[in-house]
Amino acid sequence: MPLGEQEQFLSYNGEVLIFQLSKPKCVEGAADKTMNLCVRRMGFNRDTKLFVQKSSGVFSMHTSHLKNEIICCSCTTDSRTGIILPCILMKKKKRNNVVKYLLLLLHSSNQFEQSFHFKLDYEMKEDIRLFTGPSVLWRHANKLFYISSDTCTVRSAPVQLSSVVWTGEIENEGTVVLGTRTACLTDSEDEHELSTSDRAIWGSEFFGYVLETQKMLTGTCFMPHAYSRVVTSVYVCKNKMLKKQLQISLVAITRKNQLIWFQDGLPKGVCELPYEKPCSVETAVTSSNDLLFIVSFASGNICVVQRRDSLQVVSTWQKVKSVLVDDFIGSGSEQLLVLFKDDSNTDVLSTFKLTDLGAVSYASGVNYKHDVPAAEGLQENGLLTVQALERRLQAGCTSVQELQRHLRLKKKVILGSCRALIDLVEERTHILPTAKEVKCRSEREGLVSLWDDVENPPHSLSKETSLASKVPECFTEKLWQRVVGDSLVVGVKLTESFYLSLSDVSLSLVMDQDCPLISPIIECRNKIIKLNKAFSELSVSSCQIEPPPKKIKLDLHSKSNLRKEFPKRCSNVQLDGAKTVVAVTSLSPLLAFHHVCCVVLLHAKKQKHRTESLQESKKITVLCGKILLSLEDISKGKYSVKMLKDNSYCTGSVEDILAVLAVSVRFSFQIVSSDWTLTPVNSWLLGEMECTPFKECHDNIFCHKEGNMYGTVFNWTLKNPLEGVLTLYCRSLTVLFQCLHSLSRVLPPSCDVKLLRSGSRGALTEQLALALEKEMLTLRSSFFSKDSKAETNLTWGNEPGQKISDAPSASLLDSEGGVQQFRKKLQNEREESVRSLNQTMKGALYQEIALKLAEAQLSSDMIVWRLS
Repeated sequence: MPLGEQEQFLSYNGEVLIFQLSKPKCVEGAADKTMNLCVRRMGFNRDTKLFVQKSSGVFSMHTSHLKNEIICCSCTTDSRTGIILPCILMKKKKRNNVVKYLLLLLHSSNQFEQSFHFKLDYEMKEDIRLFTGPSVLWRHANKLFYISSDTCTVRSAPVQLSSVVWTGEIENEGTVVLGTRTACLTDSEDEHELSTSDRAIWGSEFFGYVLETQKMLTGTCFMPHAYSRVVTSVYVCKNKMLKKQLQISLVAITRKNQLIWFQDGLPKGVCELPYEKPCSVETAVTSSNDLLFIVSFASGNICVVQRRDSLQVVSTWQKVKSVLVDDFIGSGSEQLLVLFKDDSNTDVLSTFKLTDLGAVSYASGVNYKHDVPAAEGLQENGLLTVQALERRLQAGCTSVQELQRHLRLKKKVILGSCRALIDLVEERTHILPTAKEVKCRSEREGLVSLWDDVENPPHSLSKETSLASKVPECFTEKLWQRVVGDSLVVGVKLTESFYLSLSDVSLSLVMDQDCPLISPIIECRNKIIKLNKAFSELSVSSCQIEPPPKKIKLDLHSKSNLRKEFPKRCSNVQLDGAKTVVAVTSLSPLLAFHHVCCVVLLHAKKQKHRTESLQESKKITVLCGKILLSLEDISKGKYSVKMLKDNSYCTGSVEDILAVLAVSVRFSFQIVSSDWTLTPVNSWLLGEMECTPFKECHDNIFCHKEGNMYGTVFNWTLKNPLEGVLTLYCRSLTVLFQCLHSLSRVLPPSCDVKLLRSGSRGALTEQLALALEKEMLTLRSSFFSKDSKAETNLTWGNEPGQKISDAPSASLLDSEGGVQQFRKKLQNEREESVRSLNQTMKGALYQEIALKLAEAQLSSDMIVWRLS
């Protein structure tokens, strides 16, 4: 088939459609009254790397003094089926200036369908567009006309316009025409306001017109009016409605040879184009998710602009016949097919370039089959591997971005909570955000509100603040601080009347400085140290290690040990001393601020009576005061621990002793000797270890030996001449091993040294017996006592004391009626027994019983773990 002068290219579903007009061969002398519209479907062959013909079709038209011409072709949606089909607009010009237009649809079977036709007394020449329907739109004499397959009638839009720059679909609006027109000022804009009107200054304005509803859209949502005089073509990349606001991303080309990116009506990027007179722009998304803009010029040149961090020209081609965008190789992404002009070769698709400016690159004139046979498979496999790796990389980047977003939100929530805590400490009313602000923030950040969206929540933070600040007027005797090595120790000494009604006591340090980059909450660990009047150390750290399997049984929110349960039997030392809560934190991060002011908060659970259940306790937060810390004071040794010798005694104060104990780790060893007395231990402490007892606490002795062991505190308790308990307070395990190595040289060879978990074995055994007794009593009182039955309203089959059955008498079993009577009685008793097993109980009551049992079992399990 010889090529005619008319030739159009269109990409559809990865194929290249070539439309041509030609006259069929006829017999010599016969009149030629027909014209054929031919279509050829060309597909890319991945073996030969060339385009080959897959199928063809023909549509014959009667010519009869008519001049046929292909106006344009495009892929549009058929409103009858919703399927996108190739659409061709044909023109037949008559002699009397009547022009007939014909719109054809091409189906997958290569059959042409005439959608509609219409006549005009002029030729369409300006801004001709095909869109959904199919429909045709054009501009004539600064007026907008359109016709669709539904009406088949030419309609005129009631707008005046000087150009059409884009036609397409807008979400929730329909088909929209974006154009420019002479500025139309409203009645409110008088002559004095003309100088300040952007539209009046530039003389023209952008506007959007909705064909279905005849609605006008504000042009500033697309781009400022100042660009209306230079923009020639637009491509809308994204559009959506968000909170009744139209958000649009588009790219435009101008008469100034520029490509400009607009986001929501504002320019976000600009790129200088390499050639003059740009006429159209379209987009492509490659396998690497790069967004490419293909700009065509009137001279036949093409350039590709890439949008990443900025707009930049990445490739150019000259003498281009046509450029198409589609997935020609079937990789799932788009490629560019550049068709070049070649006068020496009349074959269609003879000179082309197929590329995505990345891994895909094919060109005509290269014999891939013979030139590079070994590299062909490698290129295919390499392409698939690169695509898979790129997708994995993109998924990883998306995961990292989501994680970063989550961390930013987490930091924002933590800082907001810290601000609320600071307001609570300073006894200021913290203002919660309104429901509207919370809702807007949740929609923007993807958060979910934890309370109902009401303007004035009933339980506000101000109410909690007032409740938390209602504490006894005098509850602390002293607030102190010490510096031990690289640790800051802060202690709060509580009055006896106050701490007896508390449980789960801890301290928090909050920086008073307003530093938005860091959290004001200082990470620290807490210890509770209780001394009697003779300053003998009784309790251990409140954050001691617990057996891991028991942690998940029940969270009692309390670290109180059995001394509260059995104060008279677990120790022979009177509990008439003071209780000190200590917080230990790292010192070096605080010194970066040179001067630090910290607020000290005490958190606890307050109970009215010691027998009160844990559910009825109330959390309180108490402001204990502020501490000041500066690098200058530390350099002068203002808060240093001072342990000096004075007449064979250590003169450290109570606070110094507590600071040393707080930063140390406690280890207890039971030493048993079967053949020799343990008098060498005391000599070893006072001699080789150079220990001196505290002046206020003779039981605890301080090591003054130079080296790593300096500052270690010992406590040696001799139960009898052959058995004793040695307790060490060391800064590290290295110091512990050094002490044990030195001790092993003075102990008799037959000595047995055993590490104790907590306390002596005799005291723990006594505590275990009491705990098991309490656990048994709790079980019996909860389920088996008569009072428990009455209180819990359990449904039992038999009353207490009632006999289940008497032994059958011999006379009763002699007769048949007696046997039946006995069977009936036995059946009734069996049914009563089954009903007695199906007991019912209220949920709240069951929860209370389970809590009591768990408390008792947890106490006994803890002591068993310490004894093991």
